[in-house]
Amino acid sequence: MQTNLNRFYLLITVITLLFFSGCNQNKHNNSSLKVFRYNESAGITSLDPAFARTTENIWVLNQIYNGLIQLDSNLQLISCIAKKWQVSENGLEYRFTLRDDVFFHENECFGKLKTRRVTANDFVFSYNRILDESLSSPGSWVFSNVRENGFVAENDSVFVIYLKQAFSPFLNLLTHQYCSVVPKEAIDFYKSNFRANPVGTGPFCFKRWLEGEKLVLLKNKKYFESVNGKKLPFIDAIALSFIKDKQTVYLAFLKNKFDFMSGLDGSYKDDLLNFDGSLKGKHMGKFLMHRMPFLKTDYFGILLNNKNVNPLQNLKIRQAISASIDRRKLITFLRNGIGIPSQGSFVADGLNLPNKYNPKHYQYNPEYAKQLIKESGIILNVNNPIVITTTSVYADVCEFVQQQLNECGIPSKIQVLPSAVNSESIAKGEIDFFRKSWVADFPDAENFLSVFCSSKIPPQGPNYTRFSNPVFDSIYAQSISTIDASERIKLYSKLDSIIAQECPVISLYYDEAIVFYHNNLSGLQFNSLNLLQLKTVKIK
Repeated sequence: MQTNLNRFYLLITVITLLFFSGCNQNKHNNSSLKVFRYNESAGITSLDPAFARTTENIWVLNQIYNGLIQLDSNLQLISCIAKKWQVSENGLEYRFTLRDDVFFHENECFGKLKTRRVTANDFVFSYNRILDESLSSPGSWVFSNVRENGFVAENDSVFVIYLKQAFSPFLNLLTHQYCSVVPKEAIDFYKSNFRANPVGTGPFCFKRWLEGEKLVLLKNKKYFESVNGKKLPFIDAIALSFIKDKQTVYLAFLKNKFDFMSGLDGSYKDDLLNFDGSLKGKHMGKFLMHRMPFLKTDYFGILLNNKNVNPLQNLKIRQAISASIDRRKLITFLRNGIGIPSQGSFVADGLNLPNKYNPKHYQYNPEYAKQLIKESGIILNVNNPIVITTTSVYADVCEFVQQQLNECGIPSKIQVLPSAVNSESIAKGEIDFFRKSWVADFPDAENFLSVFCSSKIPPQGPNYTRFSNPVFDSIYAQSISTIDASERIKLYSKLDSIIAQECPVISLYYDEAIVFYHNNLSGLQFNSLNLLQLKTVKIK
């Protein structure tokens, strides 16, 4: 690990040299370069937005690329390359008027010109590329509702999308990094190696990527956005390392070797936070902490399949399991206060659906759990316990729940599987009771509720519980075609209440994003999608 750290420190010392050979080269006082340093333990798999599947990829891609529109810190839609847009009354036509001052990063793929302006045809190409089956982009679902030949460039400045049927959250979908614009010249020039030679329009341009060790992005001095008349971005470079050991990263952060650290790991959480989620006194004043709702729900899923004869097929047993879990205690002692206990809603807390159902089986009540078991008429057998399947990362949560279930007379045991095996087995319907989480791709409750549609049962989608309810399906279809936002929210609430009552999943808590950064930083932007945005960051 020390070798990796030494390599990272060496990286910082050579960034000055890289800066002079970077995009949009000009004179610069190298002694005053402002470099933002952070680590990504999970690594990066691709710098092609067509493969923006993981949070780690998305964070970097968000610095390199832009799309038509974007989200602000309150998850409100704001302009980006599209300066304005219109949606037809029937919800089938989306018309975008583009800025005329957006240029791709300078790159040899453009020949002698080095760069060119972005036009509507670039979005036609980029979006059709996502749908190209030969590419196998995991983001093709974003455009599954676009009609054939539904991407149209009316001229250089007007881009139109035609849908097959109305889908109210569609604008939110377009904020995903899958929907970034890329130049055809770069795809033709680099072919499959575009993943390691990205060309975008974003506030930072690519300089160097040594996979598993370091990645360097440099300031795009021709970037089109500004704040209060000052051109973005404010810093000169981003230096990213890939040290896997999180304890090593934590110690390096404390020594000011990294400017920023995200998330909470078991190796250091007790040294960093009190049980109420506050920063420990010894760290006060040394760096800052920010926590916010994260559109992520952690839950237990239950395979509902009439072919299976087990207690979990009984609603009262599922409700009893829910009533057996002290969610607040779980968050306090296993997560040092980070998280919001579920009150029945599967939709993450940050989306603020008006109804907080809090059904009785979502309140910790061991006696009520025992009553539900009795009412079910099922005799639970210690020789045939409920198997809680998980990965090593969440074994502690499952051990906590196992103890509580056993105390309420629900025999259980834990099965720990490798992550890949666990995911595959859940998708195939081979696991009866599993711990999982759902992270929003875009800020709309539909993203959570669609998980329970009959049409989303694998392999068609992520309905891993195989929940099927005609009433739910009917209300869902009505909700996504409803243009009026307030009416749509009412329908979402009905859908959410069905899930709370039927318990195909037992939601545990809504996660919170937590970040730590040093006092010399300002301008960090946060939102509930936990999207890293560095174009407005300043370093003193």
